Amino acid sequence: MRIAIAGGTGVVGSYAADAAEDAGHDVVVLARAGGVNVQTGDGLAAALDGVDVVVDALNLATYKRASAERFFVTTSRHLQDAGNRAGVRHIVSLSIVGIDRVPTYGYYVAKLAQEAAVTQGPVPVTILRATQFHEFPAQIMRATRRGPIAIVPRIKSQPVAARTVGAHLVTLASEQPGGTHELAGPEVHDIADLAKRIVKHRNLKLKVLPVPVPGKRGARIRAGALLATEATTIDGPAFGEWLAGDDVSRLEL
Repeated sequence: MRIAIAGGTGVVGSYAADAAEDAGHDVVVLARAGGVNVQTGDGLAAALDGVDVVVDALNLATYKRASAERFFVTTSRHLQDAGNRAGVRHIVSLSIVGIDRVPTYGYYVAKLAQEAAVTQGPVPVTILRATQFHEFPAQIMRATRRGPIAIVPRIKSQPVAARTVGAHLVTLASEQPGGTHELAGPEVHDIADLAKRIVKHRNLKLKVLPVPVPGKRGARIRAGALLATEATTIDGPAFGEWLAGDDVSRLEL
């Protein structure tokens, strides 16, 4: 099967590409470095020629609602339009567990808009909602670091390894399209605590400053809005096992 991976050079996308290749699929990475810009549509039609399934693991380095919503809606519509013309049979789109339970957070509003946009197109869609990744604390620290201090919000989460998410995306790509699936890791943690463990493991000269998430959004997160439910698939590794493995060396800090 020929699988195109949008965002195939990113954290989850690169693992999805690895998983697809390991499964014997023909992989096409949709990335600007390869002449494909999903946001503008440049190069997309040619890249999707002969593709059976598109895995959308695109992400954007902003938490502003307007910018994120514009990006996700635009890229989803381009994948639908170009995919339909190319004869793509299935789109698998990555989303986030709990975004419908924290409706006041702009980035989550944007992801909900993405889900709506991609499912309104003619190509059948499967959505995989995953919890925050084991890599997420490092991403926050990189974004908030100011000298020797990184500000990390206290977020009650059930994180999952990005490699695990990539593998599940490829598994869904091989199945019949349709529905929304959820994926989480086996343990509940505070993201700020995990940031401290990464700092210690990497022997970084960095102090993590935990801060509470304010308002109703924070209350819902503390109440478990971002955790697994009975319908969520649980898959490892646990954070400690992941931290002792090779994937942690890929973190950029």
